[in-house]
Amino acid sequence: MSSEFRNFLELSYEELEDLNLQAKDQRKKRVAADVIQEERLKYLADTPGIKAVTVLFSDLEGRLHMLDYDKKFLIKSYDNLTFDGSSIRGFTAQRESDLRLGLDWSAFYWTPADVFGSGKVLVFGEVIDKNGEHYSGDLRGVLKSFATEQFEKNGYTLNAANEIEGFLFDGIDAERTFHETGKFEYVNQGGYYHSLPGDPLREFIDTTAEVQRAMGFENEKDHPEVAPSQFEINYSYGDVVAAADQIQLYKLICRQVATQMGMTASFLPKPVTGVNGSGMHTNVSITNKSGKNLFWDPKGEEKVSKFAWGFVDKILTHGNDICLLLNASVNAYRRLDPHFEAPNQIKASATDRGSMVRIPIGNEKSARVEVRSVGPDANPYMVLYSVFKSGLQGNTSKIKNLRQAERYLPDNIYTALEDFRNAEWTSELLGEDVKARYADLKQASADRCARLLGTIVKPSEIQFHHDVYNQLLWGQF
Repeated sequence: MSSEFRNFLELSYEELEDLNLQAKDQRKKRVAADVIQEERLKYLADTPGIKAVTVLFSDLEGRLHMLDYDKKFLIKSYDNLTFDGSSIRGFTAQRESDLRLGLDWSAFYWTPADVFGSGKVLVFGEVIDKNGEHYSGDLRGVLKSFATEQFEKNGYTLNAANEIEGFLFDGIDAERTFHETGKFEYVNQGGYYHSLPGDPLREFIDTTAEVQRAMGFENEKDHPEVAPSQFEINYSYGDVVAAADQIQLYKLICRQVATQMGMTASFLPKPVTGVNGSGMHTNVSITNKSGKNLFWDPKGEEKVSKFAWGFVDKILTHGNDICLLLNASVNAYRRLDPHFEAPNQIKASATDRGSMVRIPIGNEKSARVEVRSVGPDANPYMVLYSVFKSGLQGNTSKIKNLRQAERYLPDNIYTALEDFRNAEWTSELLGEDVKARYADLKQASADRCARLLGTIVKPSEIQFHHDVYNQLLWGQF
């Protein structure tokens, strides 16, 4: 169709970056919600080039969902956006299907027109139940409530930065067609830090980095990873909810850019055996109201504080309990293989990359704890909630030499499920209802896959993966 009659908003990448960084700064400074809401509604009303607002939310497994609302409708009805929760896996039953979307106006993004379409903006939603309370199955709301509580009670700001690895494969929808082809095709054979300018992987990384920069990500570095066609695009840390939102946006941007280039960005933890898998190394720290990093101590062991080590001890204590939250798919347990730098040992180390928790070299600003045993397909809100709540409020085991004990994470989802179901701590984390629903979803996927992983990736572990899932594929079981 001709576009000569259309006049939808299209901003330069430089303008987008300025707007998104301003919004990010408001969020960082905790500008009052009603002030931001008024500002955003006025902006929408005063900007004729905007036709629709895309509202994003995530289901229990972390799958991202999007609804487009006409701008004029949204301005009038933003406080009553209902949707059918029974159609979302892990949400309500059909008999109690009505849910509502509240808008988190602080999580508002301007998007590049050439990637997301012209005349659109994004905003993250919060799922509200029929009683007007935050819906218990919306882990974004659970994480946000926990972070707010920690700030109000203790003055803590929870910070996170995630290093998210992925693969770039030839062809569109390579994951959805894997059960027919039985293989993934690399687009690049270069390996770690090695990619010629202009090759498909480098062009993908460059384009994705440009989009991230325009959306206020504040990029740090990007590069090909160890395995062929593998990538990592790093950006700066943020408060915990913003960090989790950025994980969802990162994956969305990667998939969209790859699709436009005729390829597939995959965040399966181990799509190809025999080469390194993909992780989502999760770096966390806590600052007080004056901005002091509470994990830093120049005189402490590995130059981190006793508070940080206490945080680490609690995570190690609950390592097996929360493994299913950090490694959420059948395929994720292929990655926990010690032959490929896999972090499957429940211990802490400054140097051993096979450890579940690593203490990176840091300074007063960057001192942090890195949880390495996280798959890139896990629900980011669930990951950060379980890491921070376990580290702050969990128990400390009396196991002798806890930080270096010979303990290992499960090497299959069935053991992880058993540990998760039997743990009292996961009931405290999620509540019995959400815990049971999450376990049932994971059990359903596991039961459709071979119990023994074997040496080749099976079509079923891709076909029934929560990032790939649709009703058509699931119905082919």
